[in-house]
Amino acid sequence: MHLSVFDLFKIGIGPSSSHTVGPMIAAKRFVTDLVTQKKLTDVHELTVKLYGSLALTGLGHATDRAIVLGLMGEKPDDTDPNLVESKIDQLKKTKKLNLAAQHEIHFVYEKHLDFRFGEFKEKHSNTMEFIATDKSGKVIFQDAYYSIGGGFVLSDEEFERGSSNQTASANVTVPNMFSNAEELMALAKKKNMTIAELLMENELTWRKREEIEAGIDKIWAAMESCIARGMAEEGILPGGLNIRRRAKQIADNLTKSTSDIKMKLGDICLDDVPMKTMDWVNVFALAVNEENAAGGRVVTAPTNGAAGVIPAIMAYYNRFVPGGKDIKNLRIFMLTAAAIGMLYKKNASISAAEVGCQGEVGVACSMAAGALTAAMGGTVAQVENAAEIGMEHNLGLTCDPIKGLVQVPCIERNTMGAVKAINASRLALHGDGTHLVSLDKVIETMMETGKDMMHKYKETSEGGLASKVSVAMPEC
Repeated sequence: MHLSVFDLFKIGIGPSSSHTVGPMIAAKRFVTDLVTQKKLTDVHELTVKLYGSLALTGLGHATDRAIVLGLMGEKPDDTDPNLVESKIDQLKKTKKLNLAAQHEIHFVYEKHLDFRFGEFKEKHSNTMEFIATDKSGKVIFQDAYYSIGGGFVLSDEEFERGSSNQTASANVTVPNMFSNAEELMALAKKKNMTIAELLMENELTWRKREEIEAGIDKIWAAMESCIARGMAEEGILPGGLNIRRRAKQIADNLTKSTSDIKMKLGDICLDDVPMKTMDWVNVFALAVNEENAAGGRVVTAPTNGAAGVIPAIMAYYNRFVPGGKDIKNLRIFMLTAAAIGMLYKKNASISAAEVGCQGEVGVACSMAAGALTAAMGGTVAQVENAAEIGMEHNLGLTCDPIKGLVQVPCIERNTMGAVKAINASRLALHGDGTHLVSLDKVIETMMETGKDMMHKYKETSEGGLASKVSVAMPEC
């Protein structure tokens, strides 16, 4: 599998990469295939069946909206979040859906979106089936898709043949081939290069250097924009849990406070500045994930549920660490993070529906820890050590969103992942890279733990906190 940095980092909309971005991509692919096969105008009725985690938490994750937007021909990276509500309201009112913006069909929201609650497909928890029929009721085209995490989608045929994903980079030979961390580190030693330099060489297979750098800068700008929006917005997040946005209030409090405030712990008097830095990291992560929960524009990094960790660490590095304002170092950060993410994508999973939140916030923490270490001048061994620490202390993390919404515990969980990433990096930088458990072993352990985890703890809202907190929700 040869992935690009732009496969790991994608601009899309919230609240979920596997439940929103992936289904929208799948729906768009289905109607595109209808157009390609010249069957679009023969479609009289189209039904979408949703299974497993997509059914159980789909409404809370806006899967229904994502699918109809995809059927309309929209893509996650160019959908205007401000227009989604009006488009859905119009569809429900008129019961007319314009497939691929070319062919109008009768579409009853509650009928043609079929949530198969409690039904799990063997191949993957996030399974969708699209069925198009003509006026006589004959099936003219159908396909199944699997949203495997991070916005990656496989058709049934691709899943059967073991395809990694239909990406522009999937079938290209790159100069630096690696399938695990051991091979990546060996390459770095052999060629006397950093992980970021190795990945840049691979990226040059597909794009010119200036295009790569411009693309990375665009991703960072999107992250910064998301942080800024999240720090400016107030009010209650949608969905019925009545969760209040906190990023702006905390940011305002931090801005107003003075550096001479003291905090006494027994006989020890500590200045508040170190804690304020951590507070700002929390703000950055909260801002992104509150935007995600509101269905705003975010960067999948590597998922939407964990979208706040990497931007928070990049913002921390950019604002509080010497050298962090240098765009070259920020590119090193993102390239290194992508390389680490590829190891998880290749050898485990970044889908909470498959392995729990260890595959989302845990992976993001690992990516951020290694990337921060690299940006701060750490050796390849220290980068690998930091990435390992970041995941080791997220092993077994369940995914139990209350009422299927990407809010509790998801939003705060990103702050915890970000703070852990900084600590993992600092621990690694204080050492020489020597440690007992390798990154490859912790990735292997994460996947095994995910397989052993009960379904109810893997993005179903049937276990954990979701089963302990009773909240009266408004009627849909």
